[in-house]
Amino acid sequence: MIKEKLNKLMSCLTTDIAMDLGTANTLVYIRDKGIVLNEPSVVAVSANGTKVEAVGLEAKNMFGRTNSQLQTIRPMKDGVIADFNVTNHMIAYFIKKTLKKNWFIKPRIVIGIPTCITQVEKKAVIESALMSGVREVSLVEEPMAAAIGAGIPVHKAEGNMVIDIGGGTSDIAVISLSAIAYGESIRLAGDAIDEAIVRYIRLNHHLSIGIFEGERVKIAIGNAYPTIDRLTTEVKGLNIKTGVPTSVIVSDDEIRIAMQEPISNIITALMRALEKTPPELSSDIHSNGIYMTGGGALIRGLDKLIEEKTFLTVHKPNNPLLSIVQGAGIVLDNYEQMKNVCVS
Repeated sequence: MIKEKLNKLMSCLTTDIAMDLGTANTLVYIRDKGIVLNEPSVVAVSANGTKVEAVGLEAKNMFGRTNSQLQTIRPMKDGVIADFNVTNHMIAYFIKKTLKKNWFIKPRIVIGIPTCITQVEKKAVIESALMSGVREVSLVEEPMAAAIGAGIPVHKAEGNMVIDIGGGTSDIAVISLSAIAYGESIRLAGDAIDEAIVRYIRLNHHLSIGIFEGERVKIAIGNAYPTIDRLTTEVKGLNIKTGVPTSVIVSDDEIRIAMQEPISNIITALMRALEKTPPELSSDIHSNGIYMTGGGALIRGLDKLIEEKTFLTVHKPNNPLLSIVQGAGIVLDNYEQMKNVCVS
């Protein structure tokens, strides 16, 4: 009781935050203000790693354009920390940028993490956040946060399935009574789709392009299900035969073929989760359908493809990219009532 009152008092004297620490993007929510930051999880550091030159969008714009004295790093890999020191700098930078002042009492932070990450990986997230200057770290699994952000009544005794397709991981979970009854995380998501596009362009058009150009093509014309309207885009890169910069026009039909393998593997994991779900929860999912969140939910026709494969209705929130940080923000705002959804 005393600890609860103390935490409530400290929350009044500081600005608590929620964070979706993603492989591709980091989003920050502040109590009473909403989402205040959405920037790429990219850091530019000196070649010897001693000095951080840029973070976020500025660093992303440097990606692939640096000299020998500078390197750009994506410190999150497959949804977990790949470079501890750089991640620490990135979290600290985003916290300082959003709070914009020195706080007398250190803030509490709620962070979304992938399902089924190891205890070592959880510890790395917690330590990195603590080193950034927060007083307390709470972790909530990303599909749980996404479900809360999408408005699903997670506290009820009924099954709801969520698939969150992020940058590094696709998290699939069946949620009931404020807990994950079945969860699976595969390290195959948006980045793998971008890499598949890069490979396809290289093999079929003899053009070498960067990973962010692959991402741009996916956003511009990528689709998982055939459409009536034909989409095309110009792709610029280096011709691997002549060594000369050039461009080609690619169609949505080509990109659908390029994305086919990683998308098929994600759907296979989803089917596996449905098979392993207990019968009582399966009947609920049949009634409620599947909720799809994350950047992958924005791929054209992916909801139709999943509906065709599973014979279940697929729901998407208005802005699936924001579901995790919105859910983490709701947990933050109602921490005493919702702390049971956090993981130890």
